[in-house]
Amino acid sequence: MRLSEMNTDRLSIEELTTFMFDDTSDDGKSGDCILIFGAKTIHRVEKAARLYHNKRAPAILVTGSAARWGENETPEAIWMRNHLIDLGVREEHILLELEAANTTENVLASLMVLQRAFGLHTLKRLLIVSSPFHMKRCLLTLKTYMPDWIDYTLCADDRKVGQRSNWWTDPIEKARVLKEVNSISNYVKKGIIKDGPAI
Repeated sequence: MRLSEMNTDRLSIEELTTFMFDDTSDDGKSGDCILIFGAKTIHRVEKAARLYHNKRAPAILVTGSAARWGENETPEAIWMRNHLIDLGVREEHILLELEAANTTENVLASLMVLQRAFGLHTLKRLLIVSSPFHMKRCLLTLKTYMPDWIDYTLCADDRKVGQRSNWWTDPIEKARVLKEVNSISNYVKKGIIKDGPAI
């Protein structure tokens, strides 16, 4: 089965778990920078701060505009930066990307920030932080748009429910996973994400 052929109605819980979570676990490697995909979600911020304090990477890139929240709202990147500072991350170690309004734009807009901060040619590995249900789409989007010499360590946040072992037990987390699978398939059909083997 290919990504473009997926349909949640035809996949079992085991198949959905394999697809969404098999290649999205933390391999323990360190990297050049932590990239947090945009959201006003404290779980993601706390995860990134732990990675930083454990010296897994020397800098954190926060990405996201206020597009989903309204013009007068705080951009996601600023919201995350403020919480990171509260958690002891040094402000000079936080990079800001303030334009992205969705996952694809998180990746595309981060390219310029990473180029200016490091030079893309020097990057070997990024630590990726997002919600567990979102990690697969993050990885597929990164592989579609980022340079192919950059590797990724995927560091899903540590929420208690919504992980590989229990996502289907909570109605909200289950709905998020099912929505993500269908979104990935639709993005592939539109050409936003590259097609490839699903399971």
